[in-house]
Amino acid sequence: MTGVYPIGIHLSGKRVIVVGGGPVAARRSSALVEAGALVTVIAPAASSALLALLATGAVTWREREYRTGDLDGAWLVHTATGDDAADANVSADAERDRVWCVNAGDHTSATAWMPAVLRRDDVTVTVAAGGDPRRAIALRDAIGEQLDAHRLPTARHRPRQAGGIVYLVGGGPGDAGLITVRGRDLLADADVVVVDRLAPRSLLSELRDSVLIIDVGKLPGNHPVPQNEINRMLVTHAKAGRRVVRLKGGDPYVLGRGGEEAEYCRANGVEVEVIPGVTSAISVPAAAGIPVTHRGVANGFTVVTGHEEIAAVGGGRDHTVILLMAIAALEGSAAVLAAGRRGAECPVAIIENGYSEDQRVTIGSLGTIADIAARTDVRSPAVVVVGDVVLLSPHAQRAHQLAGKAQL
Repeated sequence: MTGVYPIGIHLSGKRVIVVGGGPVAARRSSALVEAGALVTVIAPAASSALLALLATGAVTWREREYRTGDLDGAWLVHTATGDDAADANVSADAERDRVWCVNAGDHTSATAWMPAVLRRDDVTVTVAAGGDPRRAIALRDAIGEQLDAHRLPTARHRPRQAGGIVYLVGGGPGDAGLITVRGRDLLADADVVVVDRLAPRSLLSELRDSVLIIDVGKLPGNHPVPQNEINRMLVTHAKAGRRVVRLKGGDPYVLGRGGEEAEYCRANGVEVEVIPGVTSAISVPAAAGIPVTHRGVANGFTVVTGHEEIAAVGGGRDHTVILLMAIAALEGSAAVLAAGRRGAECPVAIIENGYSEDQRVTIGSLGTIADIAARTDVRSPAVVVVGDVVLLSPHAQRAHQLAGKAQL
C-alpha cells in the first residue's frame, strides 16, 4: 500500500471513539483500553463481549447511533458498525476534523490501519499486509514461532531505563529442553547469569558475548562460593541496573535455597521474580519410568535430603520417599528407613545423571542398596527413590528377570 508511513502512537490518556457494538468493536475497545486510551463506544446495542467490557467500567457507552460532532476532542476513531454507509459517514467526519480513522469495513477510505500485533516481553511486532488481515495474521504467527524458538535476535543494544531485577529461574533436571519458555526467554535477555552446577549449562553457549556468566557450582563437600557471597552478588549486580538470572537446576524452591536468595534480595530493596522449574525430585524418577504416585501402589510421597534426619518420615512401602543429595549418607539413610515399616526388602532405585546421555539406574532394596552403590561406584548427582513404585520401572523388571535367570 503506497503513501503509508508506519508509526506507533501513544494513546495513554487520549480520547478514542469506537463506533459500533459488535465483536470487532469489542476487540478493538479492549486493546485500546490496554493501551491506556480513554475509550467511548457509540452504538445503539452491544454484543455480549462488549457488554462484558462495559461492565468493568473501563469504557464509556453512548447507547445511540453515531452523530456528526461525536469526534470532538478525539485523537482516533475506529468505526466497525457493519453498515458501509454509516462507516463512510464516520470516515468523512474524521477526515474533515483531522482525526485519524480506522475503518473496519473499507480500509481504502481509512487514514489509519490496525496491524496484526505480537508482543513478547517488551518487544512489539506489528504486521500490515496491504489491507489483508488474514495474511497479516499468518505472517505475525510465523514471526511468533521464530521468536519462541529463539531463532531471531532479541538482544538489547541500548541500556535499560529501569533498575535491575533478579530472576530465580528453575532450569529443570539438566536437559535444556525442560526449562520453561519463560525461563529461556529471560535467560536470552539477561545481563548477568549466576549459574549452578546442575543447571542446563548447554544454554549458556547461546548467550551473547556481552553477558557476564558467573559459575557458583557446588560439589558435594566443596562450596567454593559461599551462599552469603552468592546473595551479595545478586544484589550488587541488580543494584547496578542489570537483569540478573540466577539459573538453577530443578526448581528454585525445592531444596535449592531459592527462598533464602529471594528473601535477601527483597530485604535489600531488589525486585525478585521466581520462575518455577521441573523439579528433579519428580522428573528424574520419571526418566527411569518410576511414577512417584500410582493408583493402588502409592498415594503420596515425601522429599528429603540425605543429609537430614529421616527417621520421622512416616508410612510404609506405599508411601514413596525421594532422597536428594543422598549418596554420601546412603548407608545410614537406608538403615533408618529399613528399621521402620518399610523393611529391608523395600525396593530402591538410584537414578544418576537423569535425562542425560550418562543416565544410569541402579536397582536394589533398603537392605542391599548401599553395598550395590559402593560396588558399582554410584555418584552424584543422583536421586534415590524408595517404595513399591520402583517395581513399576522397566529397569526393576529387567533386574528381576536377570535375577531369575541367575538362579536357574
